[in-house]
Formats: sequence, C-alpha cells, structure tokens
Amino acid sequence: MRAVLTWRDKAEQCIYDLAFKPDGTQLILAAGNRLLVYDTSDGTLLQPLKGHKDTVYCVAYAKDGKRFASGSADKSVIIWTSKLEGILKYTHNDSIQCVSYNPVTHQLASCSSSDFGLWSPEQKSVSKHKSSSKITCCSWTNDGQYLALGMFNGIISIRNKNGEEKVKIERPGGSLSPIWSICWNPSREEHNDILAIADWGQKLSFYQLSGKQIGKDRSLNFDPCCLSYFTKGEYILLGGSDKQVSLFTKDGVRLGTVGEQNSWVWTCKVKPDSNYVVVGCQDGTISFYQLIFSTVHGLYKDRYAYRDSMTDVIVQHLITEQKVRIKCKELVKKIAIYKNRLAIQLPEKILIYELYSDDSSDMHYRVKEKIVKKFECNLLVVCADHIILCQEKRLQCLSFSGVKEREWQMESLIRYIKVIGGPSGREGLLVGLKNGQILKIFVDNLFAIILLKQATAVRCLDMSASRSKLAVVDENDTCLVYDIHTKELLFQEPNANSVAWNTQCEDMLCFSGGGYLNIKASTFPVHQQKLQGFVVGYNGSKIFCLHVFSMSAVEVPQSAPMYQYLDRKMFKEAYQIACLGVTDADWRDLAMEALEGLEFETAKKAFTRVQDLRYLELINSIEERKKRGETNNDLFLADVFAYQGKFHEAAKLYKRSGHETLALDMYTDLRMFEYAKDFLGSEDPKETKMLITKQADWARNINEPKAAVEMYVSAGEHAKAIEISGDHGWVDTLIDIARKLDKAEREPLLMCAHYFKKLDNPGYAAETYLKIGDLKSLIQLHVETQRWDEAFALGEKHPEFKDDIYVPYAQWLAENDRFEEAQKAFHKAGRQGEAVRVLEQLTHNAVVESRFNDAAYYYWMLSMQCLDIAQADPAQKDVMLDKFHHFQHLAELYHGYHAIQRYTEEPFSFHLPETLFNISRFLLHSMTKNTPLGISKVNTLFTLAKQSKALGAYKLARHAYDKLQGLQIPARFQKSIELGSLTIRSKPFHDSEELVPLCYRCSTNNPLLNNLGNVCINCRQPFVFSASSYEVLHLVEFYLEDGITDEEAVALIDLEAPRHNKRESKWQEITSNNSQTLRLDETVDSMGDDDPFTAKLSFEQGGSEFVPVVVNRSVLRSMSRRDVLIKRWPPPLQWQYFRSLLPDASITMCPSCFQMFHSEDYELLVLQHTCCPYCRRRIDDPSP
Repeated sequence: MRAVLTWRDKAEQCIYDLAFKPDGTQLILAAGNRLLVYDTSDGTLLQPLKGHKDTVYCVAYAKDGKRFASGSADKSVIIWTSKLEGILKYTHNDSIQCVSYNPVTHQLASCSSSDFGLWSPEQKSVSKHKSSSKITCCSWTNDGQYLALGMFNGIISIRNKNGEEKVKIERPGGSLSPIWSICWNPSREEHNDILAIADWGQKLSFYQLSGKQIGKDRSLNFDPCCLSYFTKGEYILLGGSDKQVSLFTKDGVRLGTVGEQNSWVWTCKVKPDSNYVVVGCQDGTISFYQLIFSTVHGLYKDRYAYRDSMTDVIVQHLITEQKVRIKCKELVKKIAIYKNRLAIQLPEKILIYELYSDDSSDMHYRVKEKIVKKFECNLLVVCADHIILCQEKRLQCLSFSGVKEREWQMESLIRYIKVIGGPSGREGLLVGLKNGQILKIFVDNLFAIILLKQATAVRCLDMSASRSKLAVVDENDTCLVYDIHTKELLFQEPNANSVAWNTQCEDMLCFSGGGYLNIKASTFPVHQQKLQGFVVGYNGSKIFCLHVFSMSAVEVPQSAPMYQYLDRKMFKEAYQIACLGVTDADWRDLAMEALEGLEFETAKKAFTRVQDLRYLELINSIEERKKRGETNNDLFLADVFAYQGKFHEAAKLYKRSGHETLALDMYTDLRMFEYAKDFLGSEDPKETKMLITKQADWARNINEPKAAVEMYVSAGEHAKAIEISGDHGWVDTLIDIARKLDKAEREPLLMCAHYFKKLDNPGYAAETYLKIGDLKSLIQLHVETQRWDEAFALGEKHPEFKDDIYVPYAQWLAENDRFEEAQKAFHKAGRQGEAVRVLEQLTHNAVVESRFNDAAYYYWMLSMQCLDIAQADPAQKDVMLDKFHHFQHLAELYHGYHAIQRYTEEPFSFHLPETLFNISRFLLHSMTKNTPLGISKVNTLFTLAKQSKALGAYKLARHAYDKLQGLQIPARFQKSIELGSLTIRSKPFHDSEELVPLCYRCSTNNPLLNNLGNVCINCRQPFVFSASSYEVLHLVEFYLEDGITDEEAVALIDLEAPRHNKRESKWQEITSNNSQTLRLDETVDSMGDDDPFTAKLSFEQGGSEFVPVVVNRSVLRSMSRRDVLIKRWPPPLQWQYFRSLLPDASITMCPSCFQMFHSEDYELLVLQHTCCPYCRRRIDDPSP
C-alpha cells in the first residue's frame, strides 16, 4: 500500500473537522470561524461560508446530500443546504463539540459540553438532554436506531432516537482516558454493530452494541484525535499527536502510514466509495491522498494465492474454484506458492505452509515452519525445501529454518524470477534481469547459467514444457521466442504484456496485451480473441488470466491452432492439440482430414472420440484390404469420398483406378441417375434405358411420383406412368399421355379411360374411348356419369345400344324418385315387365300415402301398359286384358274416392254436396264384393250419410247410419255419427224425388241404393257416369251387328242420311284433338218418333238378363255424327259406341282415357289443371 498526494492546500486556522458530500464532489472544512468548501477533484476552494462568530469545531453532511450542519464555540448550530445557503440556526448553553446526522431519518444530533440535542425538520423545537460530562464525539448506527456519545470522563453512552440511555460503557482509564473519537463500522456484511473507540489512554478498542468488548485494546503510542472508517468498513483511518495518518484493518491491525504531516492531525476522512483520503492539521494544512493497494500474489499451475484485506491470504484452486482463507492478522507483504508449499512474508517473519495431503484437490494448509526474522526483499520464491529472497541485484537462498545457504550476485536489477521445477532441493530458477540477461539458477549450485542475452530489459519469462524454448516479454511489449540450445530467435510478436507456455503442449504459447489474448502454435500466425488482463498460466485448454485483483480460468477451444496444423497436413500434431480441448465439430473435421490424407491411425482415434461407427467400419475395411495386399490409394480415397458424400470426386477416382462399374453402382444406389447418365455418356442406349427405368422405380419408391412418371414415359413404360398418374389423380398428365399414345395401343388407352372415369373426368374418358372407337364403353360412360343427352344422341345413331341406354336411364329415374319418367323409359326400352313393376310400386305407394288421385292415374297407366302387352304378346293377351279391365275399374274407384278422402280428412270441401253424394253412391255400388286397399267404407258411408241428410235423402241417410253402426268407427267420427244417427230419426222416412236416378234406356226411376250395382234395375243397362260430377250421363251404349266393321260403322254414321218429317237439326259437332263435343244451337226436339234407334231401345220389361242394343247398317245410317261418341280402343279391344239421348246437353270425351264429362265441367277442369283430370294428358299434347 502506498499513498500518493493528489493536492494540498493551507488554511490560516486549525482544521478541526471536515465532511464529504455523499456523492464525493465537495469537501466541507471547519477552519477558524468559517466553513471552507472545496472541489475534491482538484482542490479548488469553491466558497468560504461565514455564519459563526467563533471557532467552528464540527461539521457533518446528511446522508441524502440535501443539507449539512456546522457547530461552533459560539454555542450555535447552523444548518446549510447543498447550495451553500444557511437555512436554520439554533443554540445550546455551551460550545458545540460534535454534530452527526442519522443515516436513515436525517435527524441531527448536536452535542455540547453539557448537553446534546436532537433536531429533525418535522419538529419545530430541539429536544435537549443533559450530559454528565463534556461530549467530545458522537456516531449513529447504520440503521439509525442508536446514537453513541463519547465523553471526556472516559464513558461511552449509547442512546436511542429519543435520547434515552440504553447502554453505558466505562473505559478502564476513566477520566484519565478521555474518549476523543468514536465511529460505528458502516459495513453491511457484519452481523453485529461494531463501535470503534479511540481514547487518550492511547488505545484503540472495539465494542458491540450490547456493550461487550471485541478482542483486546490495541495500543497506539500516540493520542488519537480522529477515527473514521472506509465506506465499506474494511479499513480504519487514525490520526493524532503522531503527526501522521495511519491505516488499520477493521480489526485494528496497523497496515502503514498514509501521509506524514508537520503538526497534529485533527481530522481525516475517506472520500465516499473511493480510496482517496483527506487530512486536516493543526497548522491549517489540508492534504488529499490517493491510496494505491498493490497486488500481492503467487501462482503455480492451477493454484493461485493472493492477499485479501491486507492481512488475509486466499488460496484459490482455479479448476475446482475452491477457496481457502488463511488469516495472518498482520500485514501480508509477500506470497509465494510452489507445489504443496506456501510462503507468506509478514512484517516480522516468514510463515511456510504445506498441504495436509498429496491430493491434487486438497486445499487444507498447515504451518510447516516459521522464520522469525525481518526481511526486506523485492521478490519472494518458495521451493520444496528453500525460500529465495530477491533484493535488487542479489538472490539469497535460505533453508526453512532461516539459515542462508547460498547467495548469487547479479550484474543488473532482477526483474523477474520463476521456479521452473526440478527435483526436491535442486529446483531450477529462471531469472530475468533489467539488462536483458536471462539466467538459469539451480538452488543447489552456486553458479548461474546464462541462457541468453538480449538488448532490452526483461518483464516476463516462461520456458516450454520440454525446456527447449524460451519466451520473453521485454519492456517494449514485444514477445520474443528463442531456441534455448541454438540461442536463435524463432519469432517475435508485438503487443505483449505477459506470456505463458502450454504445460501440456510443447509448441503452444499464449500472450496477452492490448485487450487481446493471442494464441500461437508453432510458427503459425497468431489467433486472437478479446480478453482483459494478464495471462499468467496456460494448462491444456485453460488459460489463467489475472484481471485487476481477480484470477479466472478461461476455457479456450484449441480449434484455431489445430486447423493451422491440419492445413499443413500435420495430423499427429493436430491430434495432440485436439486432445487439449476442442469441440466435437473440430474432432470430426480432424477425423475427416486425416481420413482424406489416408492417415488412418489418427482418423481412427478421432472417429472413436466422436463415436462414429460408420467411418470406423470403413477404416477397418480399408485396413483389412491393405493386409490382403491392396495398394491402390486412389481406390481407398474413392471409398472415403463416397462415404463423405463427395460422389463426383469418388467417381473420378473410381474411373482413374479402372473401376467404372463401382462408380455406376454408387450413382444408382444413391439414385443419382442423371450423374450416372453423364458418367456413361452416350455409350450404350440399352444401358441408358435400364438406368431410366431404375431411376423411375426409385422415384416411385421414395414418393417422388411426378419424377417417376416422366421417367417411365421417357423409357416407354406407359402402363406404369399411367398407373402412378391415375393413383395420384393427375388428370393433366394422364390426358397428355393419352393424346401422345397411338390409337393402336389399346391397353394403355383403356387404362387412361378407366382412371379418367375414376377421377370424375368423363370428358377426357369420352375422348379416349372415341380415339380407340369403343362405343359401348363410351355409352356406358355416359350412362355412369348420367350424361343422358349424349347417350340418347349416340343411341339414335346406333340403335343397337338402345337397351344399354334406356334401361339404366329408367333405373336412374326410379332411384331419383322420378318413377313416372322411369316407367316411361322402361316402356320405351321395351322392358314392359319393369315398367309394370314400377307402376305397381308407384300405385301401391300412392295408396299407402293416401294420394288416391295419383293412385287412380297410375292404375290407369297400368291398365294401358297391360293393353300394350296384350297387343304385343298374344300369349299373354287374356291375362293382360283381365288386368286391363281390373286396373281400369280400380282407377275409376280411386279417382272417385280421392274426393271422399279429401272431404273427410281436410277442413274444407272442394266438391258440391251432389257430387259427393253421387261419388259415395258410385263407390258403394262398385264395391259390392270387396273393398280395394286404402278405400275406407266408413268414410264413404259417413260422406253418403251427411250428404244424403243435407240433400233430403233421409231414408238413404238413415240406411247409411245404420250400416255405420256395424263398422269400426274412428274416434274422430264417433260423436258426429252418433249425433247424426239420432237426429236423422227426426226426419221423414223417404228420399227426395229430385235425387232419384233415371235410366235413359228404359226411363225407369232407379233406387238411390241399388243392389245390382251401377246398372238399371229394370233393363240392366250399365250407367255411364261423368268422371267429374259422377252424374248418370244421357248416353246409351250400342253394339254393331256382326259383319259391320268399325270403319264401316263410322263411315255409315258420317253419311248423315236425311230423316223424314224432321226439322233441320240445330246440333253442331265440334271435333278437336282434345275432345269430341256436341253443341246445341237451338233447343229443338231433334228426335222424331220414328227414330230407328229409339225403336231398338224397347225390350221386354222385367227381364233378369241384360239385352244390349244392337244396331244394323240402316240404323247407323240414320244416326247423326253429332249424337254418337266412340271410344276408339286400340286392339285387341273393340271400339265402344255411345248414343246421346239428350242432344241438347253437351258431353265431352277425353281422347286419351275415353272418360266422359259434362262439357262445362271438363273445360273448367282443363283450365284449372292444364290437362285431363283423369289421365293427365296435357291439352297441348298432340298424341291421342
């Protein structure tokens, strides 16, 4: 430790006290009756402050830096702001001796000769407390809870914040040892508050807050006037009658002098958070010093010993980071470490320590020897059995007992000394002198060996592991490396401040300087990286670096020097460097380089290190081949390149060594087919095609189908290309292939078409089928894709495929619930059985779903289908005709029942009561034997009962209600029927005569309920009903005599022979596509009594057999075309002829279903439905 004077000034009066501003920028001094404010950086007097009238004894700055206080002999305390303005003044009864600010609450304690006061900005008055003696000094604890007061009578009183005494410490000297300065240790690391006390019994003592003394009193041999701690509490400053400031440890061990003065030192303080000290003296001198603490340390391999807190030694193991502290309790002057020895020089003795064990990681030291003697030396070195003292030009070798054994006198000052090892008791020392001489000295030899002499002074030295090379750093910061044997300068590098050889590698050294770490291997260029500090050791991959006071081990990968060796193909040396510590990637690079250089031994070691079995197998196989006598290095290197992925280089080497097949196999195994083709050149097209096929197979296997397709196409393997494209859905690729193929290549084209269909691209499929002329498949495609228009167009051109189109079309229609169209399609395709089956299903569904109108229509269609079958197939004629009549009958029933069902199920009726009345009678008459599916007798009778009652047919209504009683009635009709049955009994038991039906043949009135059915009870003539109102029409069916054909009959009717005694008829027949209509122009009785047809109507009354009206040619001739309606049934059915007996009432017959209607009803229904209400033939349909 040394003190350097920074600045000095002289005041006119004694400097009794001083205080630093907490940030260290200003210094406040108490000089005479003024305060002097200095700039600490250069000692400039900023401003003198006048406020006191007498000598200022004390000054203190608040911890927050906002204000400071001064106390004077004028009994007043002045509080100043940091801007040097006085803001408050208060007084005591005696002169003020000391002031101190609470570090936490900023409460000010001011002490006088008889009392002390506590003031804070929050309170208006100063609370004062009496003192038994003159207070000379005061100090607050770190937490601001307690105030210690030092008194003239040798007592220390510890008070709380309210001034109450908590602890009283009495010094042994009493009033003979006045307490002159006290201070609490500011360290935050101490577990207890420690109070340092300096008294004029010339003692330094330490106490705990409890009043318990720590250690013994330390004698000072002078009267202390001031005591202060460093900011962190590690050191103490003491000044007084010895006219100097001394530095002590926090435990009271004197370390040295800061600065000698010409008079008593009254005050000394440390600038906050620094090593600067200011001293104030009796004669007014102000001195500002900087304390410089030198580093005292020693290093041997991975053990580093250094001084801590001036009195302790810490030994640090740089690898394990373990530390051990040795407390010497005296100033440590020098440290030396070597193997298991540690030497520590103290002011009066040298201690030699040794390790407890030989364990390399053992950190327990014990004292081996003590040399109790004061030595003055520049450098200290320890060996196994000796210590070496360096005193400028002289070296002394002492045994551990303190006996001087040898001495060496040098020509110049010794600048550097180092133990470089050797047997115990015969170690070698490396010594560097200021004159540039470098010597080697053995401890047991009086004669020094001059290794070499250089022109510049030595700063640092190191010798390589094998003692063959020497590295020197001179005073010009140059690192010079010499060969010890030849004395030759091998190389030199600039910007070096220290140097170290690698202890594990002969050719590697590192040196530091200019903020960089430089690593040099052999004579290769230097590798640099940033590093602050000095290099002091280099062990393997660890570099030991000293920066300021801390030593650290820096892990440095040896990659750079390893690569430098690799560049020179020096594989063994590179391997040695790698062993010091490189990354896995570096090991791999070393292995690869060695392998390429065919240095198999090194490569094997390196690959073993990175655990690469693959390359180890390769090396083993090459070594085996070598043992078998193979010597072709090109072939070995080709294998290495192939393993490394350098395939082109491998191929060239294979070719050069005459093994082209190996290159080709390598390329094909690696699927590098393009390179294989390039390698082959244009030698053999067959080989090239084989290569392409292989390439395509591989591409397919590794899920590269696009590439595979292209390759298969170029190799002519169209089927495989089509298969891949189809499986992946590449329509564009498929159509390209299909268009390029010749139409003769039927198989691949069919495959294309198959995939087009599968991929829902019928257009391309059609194009492909057309290309190969496969019409059947094309039609099948149209059918499958339901492109019916194209299918029908083809069917028209090629009728032989008609069945292939219409049958699937009909099935498709049926699947899509378009049964009517399906039935027509089956019919059109000639599949009558299917057509009938569809219709039967449709009718059944319609009945089950109570769509009786549709059921009627389907039954009518069924009947017509049966008629077609009967016409086409004579074998089935009778069966089909029976079915025809049956279905016609069912169609009429369902057509009528539709109105009944709507009446009973729906809230509103769409038909007139008379119509419902007629329909229900018609149905009851028609269902004499059995009731068809879906038709409810209850509904029919219920409708008949209600309408009969409404129209006045009470007898019939009563009969209907009676019939209902014997049937199972739904709950919803129950009440209505019961009520109707009761109320009908209040009505007369007869029917209205207006409702009674008339037979137009025999003019007989028929009962409303006819047991015979829908025929006259008298003449058995079947009634002809209107298909809308179900009234009996004024038509009588007649038959032709044998021998008269339908054509002749029509021709005869059309003759319109004139009648006798008859006025001109006013009837006009209107014939259209849709109907035949008889229209009356005037209401005239057009029939005379002599009408031959009327004569034919007479027959014997009361006969039980039906006698049809049969007419001959003369009767036919006499008929008017307007009076006759003809049902022109297709064969094998006969035409039916009907004569109107009331020409004035117009009747219309549908030309499709031959149902009869009143003309007005028919026209209205056609307007409503735009078709026949029975057969649904549209009015604009020209076909009959």
